[in-house]
Amino acid sequence: MPVPSGPAALPEPCYVFGDSHLGFAPREVEANLLAYLRYLRTHAGSVVINGDLFEFWFEWRSVVPRSSVRVLAALADLADAGVPVLMIAGNHDCWGGDVLRDDIGVDFRFGPWTGPLAGWATRIEHGDGLRRTEDRGYRALRRLVLRNPVAVRAFRWVHPDLAIRLASASSTTSRTYVPRDGGRGLRAIAAGQLAADPTLELLLLGHSHVPALERLSARGVYGNAGSWLDAPTFLRVTGGRVVLRHWLGSSEGPDLDAIDRLTQEPGSQA
Repeated sequence: MPVPSGPAALPEPCYVFGDSHLGFAPREVEANLLAYLRYLRTHAGSVVINGDLFEFWFEWRSVVPRSSVRVLAALADLADAGVPVLMIAGNHDCWGGDVLRDDIGVDFRFGPWTGPLAGWATRIEHGDGLRRTEDRGYRALRRLVLRNPVAVRAFRWVHPDLAIRLASASSTTSRTYVPRDGGRGLRAIAAGQLAADPTLELLLLGHSHVPALERLSARGVYGNAGSWLDAPTFLRVTGGRVVLRHWLGSSEGPDLDAIDRLTQEPGSQA
């Protein structure tokens, strides 16, 4: 399974969303997302899906889950139109590979992505497993089962109908996940990463289902697009500004929050 090497710049305007959980989400959520993706085909410079696009995604040799095929087609249309689409693996759809990359045209990646996004020095990560204490059990499960190559190969021998049924039954807790800390744990992680790397201008996380946009260091901004499953919010990033918006169906909607980019060090003379 080839993995893309080296970050590519993501042009502006870049639209960021995540945690749609398609396959579990109600039909109206998918319809909203379809309208959004079709809008982006002629309005986006690039698109980032920050994990958990699907409730469950797995690629057998010649079979993939049939849910949300229209969304896959819309993503392929974006790629065909020349709009770069970066997808970060979440904890629900971390078994993607050749189908997403080669057939759909998505730049599907495991782990964090670092590179220029609309000119911002950016790091993108889904956010699962980052909290030191609360996520300890999940990290062990991820290492031993979810992303263990032996376990993944063994799962391919299970009939897809049974495999999808088992996966859906086992994910009830995490798909309706609302952090007891209200997203504060990931915010603290973001603050630590931004403080540790003064060159980092924008840190994007997902997973918590809590939308956020906040400057946490002299130049560093933390953004979380929230959960499309819960409410259709997204981030729009241009060279000078990042905004948090709510998708209203026929237009981009008003800014829920906005932060301007600092192009020079605080306190320095222009």
